[in-house]
Amino acid sequence: MNPTPEDILINITPQETRVALVAHAAVQELHIERSLERGLVGNIYLGKVARVLPGMQSAFIDIGLERTAFLHVADLWQRQAIPVPTEAASEAATAPPLQPIEKLIYEGQTLMVQVLKDPINTKGARLTTQISLAGRMLVHLPQDNHIGISQKIDGAELRTALRERMTALLATDAGDAQGFIVRTNAEDASDAELAEDIAYLRKTWAAIQQRAHVTSPSALIYQELSLAQRVLRDLVSDATRSVQIDSRENFELLQSFAAEYMPRVSGRLQLYRGERPLFETANVDEEIERALGRRVDLKSGGYLIIDQTEAMTTIDVNTGGFVGARNFDDTIYRTNLEATQAIARQLRLRNLGGIIIIDFIDMHNAQHRAAVLDELRKSLARDKVKVTVSGFSQLGLVELTRKRTRDSLAHMLLEPCPTCGGLGQVKTARTVCYEILREILREAKQFNPREFRIVGAADVIDLFLEEESQHLASLSDFIGKPVSLQVEPAFSQQQYDIVLT
Repeated sequence: MNPTPEDILINITPQETRVALVAHAAVQELHIERSLERGLVGNIYLGKVARVLPGMQSAFIDIGLERTAFLHVADLWQRQAIPVPTEAASEAATAPPLQPIEKLIYEGQTLMVQVLKDPINTKGARLTTQISLAGRMLVHLPQDNHIGISQKIDGAELRTALRERMTALLATDAGDAQGFIVRTNAEDASDAELAEDIAYLRKTWAAIQQRAHVTSPSALIYQELSLAQRVLRDLVSDATRSVQIDSRENFELLQSFAAEYMPRVSGRLQLYRGERPLFETANVDEEIERALGRRVDLKSGGYLIIDQTEAMTTIDVNTGGFVGARNFDDTIYRTNLEATQAIARQLRLRNLGGIIIIDFIDMHNAQHRAAVLDELRKSLARDKVKVTVSGFSQLGLVELTRKRTRDSLAHMLLEPCPTCGGLGQVKTARTVCYEILREILREAKQFNPREFRIVGAADVIDLFLEEESQHLASLSDFIGKPVSLQVEPAFSQQQYDIVLT
């Protein structure tokens, strides 16, 4: 079965890069990277030791930034230690005691270092000399000869098989560094894909070493790939028909990058020359707006409600106006079937990760439930990110987990509402009216102004003038003070002020 053809659209401006993957005439994935938010983590520098601090077992390293960076002895690669990225923690051996930092480095020494943490406020970047290069399937540890398997890959047989495959692939190049960690993305990878990743990572390391020999200290020698480059490395597959870029300068840069590191991609790169904006040709901006909303309409008339919280994401399926089936059970079944495909697409589009709970419309037919679950798994199989699906719970809910790979679209483009504090709801005008009445009563016991003036939003003031006028008049009589009203157009419904005059 031939994969569905895909097109990748890359819109590049000085401030941000946006990527859309389009298939079935619809946007399936969105990726955004902003220039100001692109950090230093992963960058490799040729640093110069500015100062060694034996008391803190650390050193300050000049890497050409405004502030010197920080290197702790635990982050100094020593030949007896095994540098292990997070995904491979289970592969770590118990390392011998570390030597004191003053015996390992000295002031003025040149070191190749990689950024572990970005600078924060007055603190400089945190560094390591344990270099690791991430690829699509693998992490390369050029200073090591260790083959590790991510601890997130379950099953002893699968882990053993992956290790044996990697050993066989690396056996043809015994002279090169053998340090690799197999990432979770490689669970279903073919030998050809693994070999391609090995070649890419080794070539990248060779280029870094070459630049290190000709670069002056305190300079950048490798920058973590941009979003556009990562797209060529991670998203382009046999199904990719074209990669369209709307910037000539970046098109040429990507051509050079592809020609050197991934020649199979070069022929698919295209410079977009159309008069309409590239994203407009596929209605991408409209899709982004829809992907930021709670409601997703289905073609049948049903709809989804998607709520994203800190703990989890919930998806509620509703029939809406769908009445096309012969009976209610069929209506529910067909709505749920259609929802499975929409849910799979929304997870990719919004990049939702972590725990996801789906509340399908209740189905009493066991065959219908099994078919919906099977269709959900089939729709999620196209996801490049690992997804694990549980069956229906006793409450009729489906729980799944999707690996977090980056911020969700909403976290990247939105912020909590200053009016509702991110709740998605505000107090009613009547609730605000009653709060104001209570506050005036409290203040009347403490102060003796000539008059109380209520400054509030139009809806609140209108309510005081109409339905709540009797309550306001009663309060004014009770405290023996006049109460005046003033509309403030700039106030939200929950905002108000009580002025004592």
